[in-house]
Amino acid sequence: MKIETKLQENVIEAIKEIYGQDIDAKQAELQKTRKEFEGHFTLVVFPFLKISKKNPEQTAQEIGEWLKKNSDEVTEYNVIKGFLNLVVKTSVWLDLLTQINSEEQYGIIPVAKDAPLVMIEYSSPNTNKPLHLGHVRNNLLGYSLSEVMKANGYNVVKTNIVNDRGIHICKSMLAWQKWGNGVTPESTGQKGDHLVGDFYVMFDKHYKAELSELKASGLSDKEAEAKSLLMEEARDMLRKWEAGDMETVALWEMMNSWVYAGFDETYKRLGVDFDKIYYESQTYLDGKETVLDGLKKGIFYKKEDGSVWANLEGEGLDHKLLLRGDGTSVYMTQDIGTAKLRFDDYPINKMIYVVGNEQNYHFQVLSILLDKLGFEFGKGLVHFSYGMVELPEGKMKSREGTVVDADDLVDEMVSTAKETSKELGKLDGYTDEEANNVARIVGMGALKYFILKVDPKKNMTFNPKESIDFNGNTGPFIQYTYARIQSVLKKATEQGLDFTGISDKALALSEKEQGLIQLTGDFANIVKQAGDEYNPALIANYIYELVKEYNQFYHDFSILKEENEQLKEFRLVLSTNVAKIIRQGMSLLGIEVPDRM
Repeated sequence: MKIETKLQENVIEAIKEIYGQDIDAKQAELQKTRKEFEGHFTLVVFPFLKISKKNPEQTAQEIGEWLKKNSDEVTEYNVIKGFLNLVVKTSVWLDLLTQINSEEQYGIIPVAKDAPLVMIEYSSPNTNKPLHLGHVRNNLLGYSLSEVMKANGYNVVKTNIVNDRGIHICKSMLAWQKWGNGVTPESTGQKGDHLVGDFYVMFDKHYKAELSELKASGLSDKEAEAKSLLMEEARDMLRKWEAGDMETVALWEMMNSWVYAGFDETYKRLGVDFDKIYYESQTYLDGKETVLDGLKKGIFYKKEDGSVWANLEGEGLDHKLLLRGDGTSVYMTQDIGTAKLRFDDYPINKMIYVVGNEQNYHFQVLSILLDKLGFEFGKGLVHFSYGMVELPEGKMKSREGTVVDADDLVDEMVSTAKETSKELGKLDGYTDEEANNVARIVGMGALKYFILKVDPKKNMTFNPKESIDFNGNTGPFIQYTYARIQSVLKKATEQGLDFTGISDKALALSEKEQGLIQLTGDFANIVKQAGDEYNPALIANYIYELVKEYNQFYHDFSILKEENEQLKEFRLVLSTNVAKIIRQGMSLLGIEVPDRM
């Protein structure tokens, strides 16, 4: 049983004994005692004043005294106004460390066969451009959230919906057809997604030049756009694709295959993967059918131009377009089709969409429409809405080719990690292969940690230089501490020391050591909270706090030079388990930790 749970039971019993009143566990909730006060847990006594009919100090004093006399856990207490700070016996902390030590996966709930199934959609790239910094945040959040939900005992299916159809895809295809001269990834040595992305940018350049010419002849912006021959060719290509024109479909398949090969390479470098990939080209027709079925049933209505709409005024929203007058579908229709297919494929208990906060309205509407169509999962869908990521220089634009490419970013991170590690002498004695592997682990750890430590709901600025600092709240700082602990444990093993368990349960421990055990034990609560709140940042910042506390302990106390053998054994067991929690926590963020640095 958890220490907090046991103490809660003691508090409930104390209130019953002293004041003759029953309270529930929620009223007896405990907080961690703030660092400036003595104690491990704090009970706020204000809710009990009506029961005690005494002032806060007296009430806290009476409860504290009862706990000191009757609880097996409490050894001391102190009262600060209406706050009762409880000091837990050393033996309780040693028991907790023994429990953590005995569990290979402490804080992780094994996934049972009949566990609820959570499907998490992330990435959602377009096949007209390579992945960029915004996709990096999306992929890292989606993958980490999947790992966190698994750690909370859920069956998880990681899924991706690839936007592989539409006018934007045709723009790249048309540009390649017009100005590509038959180039391929093989002939240029360029990654396929980059090659196709260059043609998307090229289309925009030519389109803008055409509009400038039209406007110079006296046309307004709107008139120029309507007269654009280039845009008309792109629309014509889309119509041909939708009609199944063999030549257009063959071109689409060839260019998409280049992009998928590029995406796979980037995903591998980012360390993310998927259990099932859906393609809009395969789901949009299901969406159209479902919407037309809704039209027949009177859920939706048709306008004179043939377009199909949903009236959402009853939900406090406006009217939503679902099918255009020419019968082509919009994103909403495609999402309806994809949702239907997914729930046909899997017995999903919860569907989570990892999509930026600019789509908040879209998912609010999707939830309502799925519910109106009679799909049980409609109301329960979760939009994991995250903020935008920018660089210190500001926003990025795909059409103008000013995005930060994901591959370039990874290259830069690994290269900077290698340079920084070399300068600090952290790669001394390594072979080239070992040095490159450590640089990869540190560079990717820096990138992932810097992004994942930020509350997902907030917009963030990613600064590559800041992220590779070996001090402060960074991935490399945490990785270096893990490597430091491994070095200590390796030396202890070489000295023939046995630190598989704690032999002396009557050890006198310092406040710092007790606090470090308490913090290590908090991992289970943090994993649960991160799952409940869909927030990997809680794990990132917890690991940083743990590492900070361990470094202070390492600075203040001897480990291998400690003369008391039982104390030395305890400190090695504590170090082993701090390292274990660092490794597990970083793994939930998709981050590796090196044994040497």
